[in-house]
Amino acid sequence: MRWSQLFIPTLKEDPAAAETASHKLLMRAGYIRPLGSGIYSLLPLAQRVRLKVINIIREEMNAIGGQEFVLPALHPTELWEESGRLGTMGDIMFRLKDRKGSDHVLGVTHEEVFTSIARNALNSYRQLPQIWYQFQTKFRDELRPKSGLLRVREFTMKDSYSFDVDSAGLDKSFDLHKAAYERIFARAGLKFVAVEASSGAMGGSASTEFMVLTDAGEDMVVLCNGCDYAANVEKAVAAVDEYAFGNGQSELEKFPTPGLRTVEQLANFADIGAAKNQIKTLVYSADDQLVLVLLRGDHELNTTKLTDYLAAESLRAADDQEIFSAMGAHAGSLGGVGVKTSAGKIKKVFLDNALKGRRNMVTGANHDDFHYKGVDIERDIEATAWGDFRAVKTGDTCIKCGGTLTIEKSLEIGHIFKLGTRYSTTMDASVLVSSGEKVPIVMGSYGIGVERMMAAAVELSHDKKGIIWPQALSPYDVIVNVINGAEEEALAAGEKLYADLSASGIDVLLDDRAERPGFKFADNDLIGVPLRINIGKKLKDGVVELVERSTGANEDVELQNVVQVLKQKVSGG
Repeated sequence: MRWSQLFIPTLKEDPAAAETASHKLLMRAGYIRPLGSGIYSLLPLAQRVRLKVINIIREEMNAIGGQEFVLPALHPTELWEESGRLGTMGDIMFRLKDRKGSDHVLGVTHEEVFTSIARNALNSYRQLPQIWYQFQTKFRDELRPKSGLLRVREFTMKDSYSFDVDSAGLDKSFDLHKAAYERIFARAGLKFVAVEASSGAMGGSASTEFMVLTDAGEDMVVLCNGCDYAANVEKAVAAVDEYAFGNGQSELEKFPTPGLRTVEQLANFADIGAAKNQIKTLVYSADDQLVLVLLRGDHELNTTKLTDYLAAESLRAADDQEIFSAMGAHAGSLGGVGVKTSAGKIKKVFLDNALKGRRNMVTGANHDDFHYKGVDIERDIEATAWGDFRAVKTGDTCIKCGGTLTIEKSLEIGHIFKLGTRYSTTMDASVLVSSGEKVPIVMGSYGIGVERMMAAAVELSHDKKGIIWPQALSPYDVIVNVINGAEEEALAAGEKLYADLSASGIDVLLDDRAERPGFKFADNDLIGVPLRINIGKKLKDGVVELVERSTGANEDVELQNVVQVLKQKVSGG
């Protein structure tokens, strides 16, 4: 392609509303343009990158036996009612009526549609396993779209689905996808980490997120400095630190704490001691039932862990009136001592694992301005269940190796789920096994955001001059830049090299514009093509200049050798 004919509307300044590097640079370099809030047009350069991303994904999906579909983006509402997700997906779904008054939604994802196909076409275990995938537009009514392509309302996703007869088959399909995703992101030149994650509204037993570490991300991941442990903060687990709790078992004693409402205030009162010697008591409404959650005083609740543990469709902190009605005291004076779930408004009491075996603890007495000390957890508190409910923080100890955990900002580029029978049970998708029994199909779901991968590549690889594309994603392999367009010899050499490179399979952009060198170099750097050939004054000696965008390194190459040299560089040789 010739630059003089290609639509590349570059900008001299960063757009005022752009916050992240990818948003600024994709706008400035003429890749995208906004149409509305969270809605972007992909211009020719962006479409070339998008197609390269899709090609990498398609090759790796086909390699694990994937079969490509294209399913509708417009879905009858009844399908989502059938799965039970119409309510749980909430306001994020676009909803509409057709001219007959029938309700429809725009697809946020396609579990329901693929399951409907499977239940009507798969009836025997002999037809399994199956891996089906597609590239399709998804729609999400984001409350606050931002950051260019990172949080939008319309985007392309590769979503795939596995169908197996049992959990062992699902494990294999999941592992195939995990390995495929690792190859996809490696081929795309993205440095990533695979982390344990919450399945959230998707449901299922397990999930893994693929993240790139960047300040542009909105997720937080927990990493260990001593091993490969990695997890989203919503899923991360830390080891429980061991320490002495006073002088053995003590008697329960109620004492006044006038005006003291916080862990910090109590820590400085009398001989109560550090926050870790206190019990933090929280009241939540889970699917309209009040529950208590007890944690160590120096720990915070991870609400996602609690939601997942309870399999709750709705979870919220109880309001002041609900708390007082159920507990007889206000927040700051609450505790689990004496709470009976068999009678009263509190239906369940959950204790975090870090409280196991703890004695000589302090907690609210369910009497305003009074607390208990000498609390023995297992003696004095009736637990419905124990679980990991605490939020991990930087400096905690790794449960795997004993190393130190840190928390980093990250951006999700892929997510894979073990759905199990979540959808096949509710939507009646089953097969007959050899015994003649009918069993629900065991499913997995696997997604990659195509445009998000593009934006992630820019976040990871750019400088003050512009984008630096990985070779595999760049819209062109090389720019041939004719520096002195006034000389016929240079123009002729550029044309011939352009033709020779194209004939050899190298994707080349010929910058044939009659502009000064500095102007052209700035544009070349901005759009981020990894290699550039400058044809200028050295041409009289049969030499051109090869420049690498990532390092700025340049070298002279004999014109007759350029094609071979570039073929090696483009192929990674």
